[in-house]
Amino acid sequence: MIIVIQCKDQVGLVASISAILAKHQLNIVSMREHVDKAENVFFMRLEVEDGDGHHLEGTLREVLPADAIISVNPIPYKKVVVLVTKEYHCLADILIRNHFKTLGATVQCVIGNHTTLQNICERFDMPFYHISHEQISKAEFEQQINNVIAQYAPDYIVLAKFMRILSPAFVTKFPMRVINIHHSFLPAFIGANPYKRAFERGVKLIGATAHFVSDELDEGPIIAQQIIPVNHSFTAATMVKAGQEIETAVLANALKLVFEDRVFVYKNKTVVLG
Repeated sequence: MIIVIQCKDQVGLVASISAILAKHQLNIVSMREHVDKAENVFFMRLEVEDGDGHHLEGTLREVLPADAIISVNPIPYKKVVVLVTKEYHCLADILIRNHFKTLGATVQCVIGNHTTLQNICERFDMPFYHISHEQISKAEFEQQINNVIAQYAPDYIVLAKFMRILSPAFVTKFPMRVINIHHSFLPAFIGANPYKRAFERGVKLIGATAHFVSDELDEGPIIAQQIIPVNHSFTAATMVKAGQEIETAVLANALKLVFEDRVFVYKNKTVVLG
């Protein structure tokens, strides 16, 4: 059983929580906590042996601050909808992990604004919905996407190299539930062909960032990041390949952390209790 808690910090929180778990005969297997001293916020994630968690949340609320956010035994396998455009690397990794049940979630369907990746979805017997953005308004495009998403009621939406900017109106429907991956060149090299321009500039580090999507483009709370060094021996093409590999790895790591309920969002940053 997993227990996650976020509340104002105060003396004795760990002792009080531990005492309640002992009262319920729940043995703690793992406990991670963090205090943001500047904001006076307490974060905790506990793993406990299976037991009777009945009334546990109510008992915890009796000793925690009034505004405490408590989740007892979140759904172990989250439901996910994936949005894609044409790049296959992140989607392929997700589909393989989903097929072998190592994703930590179950992919419900894939939505693409091109049909490029429909074939790979069919190979995994994954429902694929083609919703073109062409010759319709952005509002209509997003409404069609939302109509499909609503059929599956996912816990999270993953943008696996989905190359369309979502409106604040769309994002607001899924607060801190949309996860994006992009290269680390932002904001220096925005738009098309970022690796080509980075190569021409002679950059020495490339990487990727996975983050929750917010109203501000690519400014949402960061979940995971990673970089690798490059040098003069790299071509623009090999930089693209290296970039795709690191994007795949960073997104996989971010999804694992989120699906295991290790990520807390506070204001515009995250606390990750690994």
